[in-house]
Amino acid sequence: MTVTIRPAEKRDVPAVAELIEEIERFYGANDTDIQPLEERRLQVEEALFGAPPLASALLVEDESEDIVGLAAYSFLWPAAGSSHSLFLKELYVRDTLRRQGVGARLMDELRAIAAARPGCSRVEWMTDSDNPGARAFYKSLGFAEFGGKIVYRVDSGTA
Repeated sequence: MTVTIRPAEKRDVPAVAELIEEIERFYGANDTDIQPLEERRLQVEEALFGAPPLASALLVEDESEDIVGLAAYSFLWPAAGSSHSLFLKELYVRDTLRRQGVGARLMDELRAIAAARPGCSRVEWMTDSDNPGARAFYKSLGFAEFGGKIVYRVDSGTA
């Protein structure tokens, strides 16, 4: 199957909001955990196209022009010294397209975006330790795991 990888555009907000539900279900969310669609749409629009935008996204579009994958990322500062990094928050490819090189193409695109941005010294991301599929995928691309970090999280109280 032929796919196109391109930056998200405002017209993609409804499709991205729907894909986010698929991603949530992939990670185990049930119906009571899923945010209402209109709320998701508003948050996607604000995140990707607000002033200033909170994130950027590359989308995977199939031959039917359906959105079937995404890589959501932001730039973080500081990284090494006073440089910044591209932080990949979410990499997702619909199961019907997995193991066909689409995820690898997304990673290549992200690396190219980072390399083209002055002052960007690295690409960073995390995956769950209990996600063997993701870990095997990144290992197959030659990426090493880095230990030593512990992730903390607290709800903001506004969720």
